Amino acid sequence: MRSPMTRREMIRGVTGAALGGALAAGGARARAQGRPSDRPPNIIFILADDLGYGDLGCYGQQVIQTPCLDRMAAEGMRFTNAYAGSTVCAPSRCCLMTGLHTGHARVRGNARVPLRPEDVTVAEVLEGAGYATGIVGKWGLGEPDTTGVPNRKGFDEWFGYLNQGHAHNYYPDYLWRNETPLPLEGNRNGARTQYSHDLFTAEAQDFVRHHAEHPFFLYLAYTIPHANNELGAQTGDGMEVPDYGDYADRDWPNPEKGHAAMISRMDGDVGALLYLLSELEIHGDTVVFFSSDNGPHKEGGADPEFFHSSGPLRGLKRDLYDGGIRVPLLARWPGVVPGGSQYDHPCAFWDFLPTAADLAGASGPDGLDGVSFGPALRGLPAWQHNYLYWEFYERGFQQAVRVGDHKGLRLDLGAPIEVYDLAKDIGESTNIAAESPRVVQRIEAIMSEAHVDSAEFPIQG
Repeated sequence: MRSPMTRREMIRGVTGAALGGALAAGGARARAQGRPSDRPPNIIFILADDLGYGDLGCYGQQVIQTPCLDRMAAEGMRFTNAYAGSTVCAPSRCCLMTGLHTGHARVRGNARVPLRPEDVTVAEVLEGAGYATGIVGKWGLGEPDTTGVPNRKGFDEWFGYLNQGHAHNYYPDYLWRNETPLPLEGNRNGARTQYSHDLFTAEAQDFVRHHAEHPFFLYLAYTIPHANNELGAQTGDGMEVPDYGDYADRDWPNPEKGHAAMISRMDGDVGALLYLLSELEIHGDTVVFFSSDNGPHKEGGADPEFFHSSGPLRGLKRDLYDGGIRVPLLARWPGVVPGGSQYDHPCAFWDFLPTAADLAGASGPDGLDGVSFGPALRGLPAWQHNYLYWEFYERGFQQAVRVGDHKGLRLDLGAPIEVYDLAKDIGESTNIAAESPRVVQRIEAIMSEAHVDSAEFPIQG
């Protein structure tokens, strides 16, 4: 195990306004130098866990401080209609990795269903294009010795949690390095000195340093701000963080201090990673994405209403209303992505694989549900979806469809279809199904067409 870096070492003393100045200078250098034409870009996808659409300052958050991610938005592109793959973690990550929506994907719920050899991942596509590939953080798509282990799905290097249950604990006894469990000596016998999020940040920085000379793909799947649900059940506070930082003196319940501190901690670490790219002078060669796997949770004692974590959206994690599935998405690529730009067309996690393949000059597998938004990153028109589709199984058989500005939702088989006009009603407060029979008919047809039964996920009557 590498010795864990201190947080001061990780950010190299660059914080706050100083970090912002360093990143701005890096962006200016990238624009001045241009990007080398003889290599495809490095690709980094940073994924938060249960971060709501309204949890970042650049999406309207008024209390939690996220200066580094806000600067990332100012220096790149902010997506306003980006959707996760699902409303819980495992299927959402499956969509991200495979380019398929939940009507077609192998993993459609949080049961521990592993990816199969024939399920092609973005890592396999990029590995085939000559990229070094690494994942750090939470996987959720294959247990030990199954075909879904990251090293068997295109990742050269892997460090983190294999499943979402293990990932609840931020002070685990072990983490996986490739296919071997690695004991964390600092957490033996109840000790709590090795915080997994900090280990992930250090590991991600090591990966970037090691592969800076050649194209790489890094999937950095943080677990912040997910709750430790077991700790929450025991104590009422599962927002497990080493300290409350700038929020320690606030007159808030402890779970809310922890929620805010987690997000600000992650924000600083994203900023440190962006600074490292500048320091290594590969910022102009690297496109960085940041998003969340689903909407905000109501777990571990946290109250998502406290910080308005869903922003203007209705619903939370485990809902197919937009609060459960519409997420922040940022893209930064100095010298290529126009600073301060905004992308308003609907897109979803299954677009990432074709986008990454497009950026790398590679070919993805046939039959994907996603389309590349790579042209949009360069300021050009991009392909648009005919529709977006989701299904979810924990509370009946829920289905949702977005067609243009219309959103259709059915809470179970046989239940009436609800319809909302998101252009006029972003909070999905007024069901217009009764006055929109043709829209209902189209959405019902899509719900039937988009679902393909599998052994694990048939439609249940």
